[in-house]
Amino acid sequence: MILSLSTWKHGFHPNQVTIEALNSGKSALDAVELGARDCESDIACMSVGRGGLPDATGEVTLDASIMDHDGNCGSVAFVRNYEHVIAVARRVMEKTPHVMLAGEGAEQFAEREGFEKTDLLTEKAKSLWEQWMAQPDKLHVRLRRAEEGTQEYVFVHGDEPEELVWRREYTPGATQGQQENSHDTIGVLAMDSAGRLAGACTTSGLAFKLHGRVGDSPIIGAGLYVDGRVAAAVATGDGELMMRACSTFHIVEMVRQGIEPAEACERALERIRQDKRLTGDKQCGLMVIRADGVWAGRSLRPGFQLAAASDVLPNTLFDITANSMEKARF
Repeated sequence: MILSLSTWKHGFHPNQVTIEALNSGKSALDAVELGARDCESDIACMSVGRGGLPDATGEVTLDASIMDHDGNCGSVAFVRNYEHVIAVARRVMEKTPHVMLAGEGAEQFAEREGFEKTDLLTEKAKSLWEQWMAQPDKLHVRLRRAEEGTQEYVFVHGDEPEELVWRREYTPGATQGQQENSHDTIGVLAMDSAGRLAGACTTSGLAFKLHGRVGDSPIIGAGLYVDGRVAAAVATGDGELMMRACSTFHIVEMVRQGIEPAEACERALERIRQDKRLTGDKQCGLMVIRADGVWAGRSLRPGFQLAAASDVLPNTLFDITANSMEKARF
């Protein structure tokens, strides 16, 4: 069978790219890279790649990781001026003895490998950063989409001063605790016709983050983990939560012990619930593919969505909660 999963609503089109690549005979590794690259080039997605929202200094910095069926992996963090950081991460995996390169070193490597420099900051993202900078109490301010399906944003006052901002997409008619989050990382998982698994993550990280902040996306075992004999898992949301819990490694290890994928996700969420820094509306979304093609997704709170497609399932968006999945109205 072939199968692909992508996180969030903005992963719907990248997931179509991934499943089409699998249908054309490409490997799982090639397919997840293509899906991630698609999102990196979508300037309407303001949390991945070019067009992503900048950090507190006004710079867009990107993180990414990729991992294959055999456990080979590569990642980059705090990369400026290169759009397709997922491709740079893959090059780290394939052409160096290292797993991660960061900052200036990663940028020098990208330049040596022939990647083209790109101005990542769009006028839209710059305007939102300038508006944020003008807020008198900006460290307590969050950015939220004005309404479903629009590219207009509003700033609202948050109740957690340690969070710089939490991007959130408003779902009409939802309660405060059920607003739909589609703010962040795209994580992509795939199984190809040979049964090989692979995964990729790419992000511009938390909007207006402290300069130099790196989240879970490029951290192997936090944002992404793949063992082709067992399972592949991706995490998204407030990266610090998954970094402290090593969530994707935790899920794969539970599947290795015979725990069903859905239950493994639920147990990983239960560990996160024990985190003393879990406050307010912090979110975590998890998804996993077992080596036999059984898959699942779960999230700490309502609002997480994932796209799924296979040789028998057309690309479909699902609403995910802590213990259920159902087809989204899309």
